[in-house]
Amino acid sequence: MSTKVYAKIPPQRLAFIGLGVMGFPMAGHLAKAGHQVVVYNRSPEKSKKWLQDHAGLDVAMALSPREAALSADVVFACVGNDDDLRSIFLGESGALLGLREGSLFVDHTTTSAQVARELHRLARDQRIGFVDAPVSGGQLGAETGNLTIMCGGLKEDFMTIEAVCMAYAKACTYIGESGSGQLAKMVNQVCIVGVLQGLSEALSFGKKAGLDLELVLGVIGKGAAQSWQLEHRGPTMIQGQFNFGFAVDWMRKDLGIVLDEAKRNHSSMPLTALVDQFYAEIQNLGGNRWDTSSLIKKLS
Repeated sequence: MSTKVYAKIPPQRLAFIGLGVMGFPMAGHLAKAGHQVVVYNRSPEKSKKWLQDHAGLDVAMALSPREAALSADVVFACVGNDDDLRSIFLGESGALLGLREGSLFVDHTTTSAQVARELHRLARDQRIGFVDAPVSGGQLGAETGNLTIMCGGLKEDFMTIEAVCMAYAKACTYIGESGSGQLAKMVNQVCIVGVLQGLSEALSFGKKAGLDLELVLGVIGKGAAQSWQLEHRGPTMIQGQFNFGFAVDWMRKDLGIVLDEAKRNHSSMPLTALVDQFYAEIQNLGGNRWDTSSLIKKLS
């Protein structure tokens, strides 16, 4: 159970679109922080379950993104990819038609920087704010309210939503102009897979060398090799547990975004491209929903 302490700020009228493993608890934190929250999910059953779990709070469900946005000061979204984001933002039932002048749309989906800039321009044409705000911290971070949020857009829009976002975050940082939040998330994902590949090789090597890996992790975790992945995923990698955290399918989606962006800005990404192929091999083993630390399975 979350022990999140919520900052006391004036209640706002909010909408949350997308009640997946991340959005479900994130929307819950907003309601528990005292805000009025209207939720929308493509499958109404998820919305109904969310309402049941948050009975007694100021909550409601909508039947379309447009309906969810109608009375909201800020609309939050956490969906799957660029196409999902466009579908809930644009069109006859999209949130853009429900948003009023002066309101804000905050996208927590990990998408391309291009779609963030595209939707930012469309929103600004209607005098609506748009902040790309991808998150890091996984399902556990969402459930405990300890996500890290990287934001792109206009600084004044960020300042409007920063305190609200802290309901489910431990850090919410303005990175720069539209698309900058997504670019920062790409940097984040590259760092993660590089560490996980190194950790996988190190643990595989240590096992074949006959070492007590739990003892080794305890030692090197106190030195320069320390990392979040080593501390939290090292022990579970040793035990062959890959049923939590961020799924391989999702990381491959993210790495595809990274590699596409690298082509545009002429970055050399040999390690990232290689690890992406390793994840493809994990998928071929049936590990689509395994945690990203399952890279070690390729070496066992």
